[in-house]
Amino acid sequence: MLSLVTMEILLRAKCFQRLASPGSIRALHKDYRTATPQNFSNYESMKQDFKLEIPEYFNFAKDVLDQWTSMEKAGKRPSNPAFWWINGCGEEVRWSFEELGSLSRKFANILTEACALQKGDRVIVILPRIPEWWLANVACLRTGTVFIPGTTQLTQKDILYRLQSSKAKCIITSDVLAPAVDAVAAKCENLHSKLIVSQNSREGWENLKEMMKHVSDNHTCVKTKHDETMAIFFTSGTSGSPKMTGHTHSSFGLGLSVNGRFWLDLIPSDVMWNTSDTGWAKSAWSSVFSPWIQGACVFAHYLPRFEPTSILQTLSNFPITVFCSAPTAYRMLIQDMTSCKFKSLKHCVSAGEPINPEVTEQWRNKTGLDIYEGYGQTETVLICGNFKGMKIKPGSMGKPSPAFDVKILDVNGNVLPPGQEGDIGIQALPNRPFGLFTHYVNDPSKTASTLRGNFYITGDRGYMDEDGYLWFVARSDDIILSSGYRIGPFEVESALMEHPSVAESAVVSSPDPIRGEVEFIQELPKTISGKIKRNELRKKEWKTI
Repeated sequence: MLSLVTMEILLRAKCFQRLASPGSIRALHKDYRTATPQNFSNYESMKQDFKLEIPEYFNFAKDVLDQWTSMEKAGKRPSNPAFWWINGCGEEVRWSFEELGSLSRKFANILTEACALQKGDRVIVILPRIPEWWLANVACLRTGTVFIPGTTQLTQKDILYRLQSSKAKCIITSDVLAPAVDAVAAKCENLHSKLIVSQNSREGWENLKEMMKHVSDNHTCVKTKHDETMAIFFTSGTSGSPKMTGHTHSSFGLGLSVNGRFWLDLIPSDVMWNTSDTGWAKSAWSSVFSPWIQGACVFAHYLPRFEPTSILQTLSNFPITVFCSAPTAYRMLIQDMTSCKFKSLKHCVSAGEPINPEVTEQWRNKTGLDIYEGYGQTETVLICGNFKGMKIKPGSMGKPSPAFDVKILDVNGNVLPPGQEGDIGIQALPNRPFGLFTHYVNDPSKTASTLRGNFYITGDRGYMDEDGYLWFVARSDDIILSSGYRIGPFEVESALMEHPSVAESAVVSSPDPIRGEVEFIQELPKTISGKIKRNELRKKEWKTI
């Protein structure tokens, strides 16, 4: 346990160094080496050459997955599976693109026939990392129904909120959450179909596993326009009630090519493992669209909870080449690593929240691999990232992705010069980027509030340095004002993380009129996606006034 005096000295020394000279502490870290990309020459060529034609009609199942099936049949793709699933208990599933197509067409027939769903109807899917979750994704694409994922950590209240807000007509879940659905179903007038993924039957539910044994795989994919709604993602709710974020068939189905081709740098022989919970947009990013756009294998491990030892063993025992996980996960993994050898692993990425430079340095020391941080939102594809072939500046989010024109803006929407902190924005007018969400469903005022002049405002603060690298400061509502200074909590948290006694840190403002205080607690409040709820910490500090 650190004394308050020691902690205060540490904070003052580290934080004021950083405040005095943005990036100065980061400059003390040696630049990481660069890796050779597979899909592009360098950052400049990537930006210059990136162009996507957006057709009037587009459906990811038909225009991407079925095309890989054709390539597979013609022997023009490696023998890699399209999908590879394990559960840690000896069970294993491997599907080719052809098998994925056949099974997803069966699922699609269940949605249209047994569930009587039509194009545009909404389907909530709350399943853990089991193969049926991936089939549900593709089946919704084939039927034109709107896929709405939810994490298995949702409570009865959460499920009611999502069912009522989305007006979903169908819900698909396991026997673990079926009782919670039954408890609220009577309050959801639009809900008329319930599918359960279980070995057992349940009254009032259709059993998906049984139905899949008897249904035909003869199904014709519906025609969907590129700008029709494909999916709705509920935000994680770090600063208020979750919002329904609408994405089209092209915004993710085509837009995430920037992730798969450039940030993840995938090719068909790669095996991609993303540990994200199935309830979040990050799973759509790195467990569905990005790898399959590139024809790579999606690897999945059923883990009821995050177990560092199991993660490390899987990385050691399976031919995983690309690994994606959240900063919190990397922090936990480096605590357990001793003599692990990842024979196949060649590319590691992180997203979801900023990753501390100390974590990336320890990971590199233990594995010989860099962590390429990426930054995006539920509302977007990759906004900026560290890409192979470019110098990594530890602590930086990298450079803007080819999908967006990213700027740092003042309160009036004017572009700020390098080194000045402001709001991170994306050029959205006159032509809205196709990798950007369409709107917050049923909330036009909230949608309108995201625009400032010609820019979409992310709600995050940061600055761009002279070399064009972006640096995260904080969520806009997390900025701390102290004695005339504007302090970003991420910098303070990174300073705290350098001390061996600190496992996790969260920094918020305190109402103490002179000095503030330092407080140790056993556990930080988090959203169900694992992000720290700084708004709750802030409320706790300020409600004593």
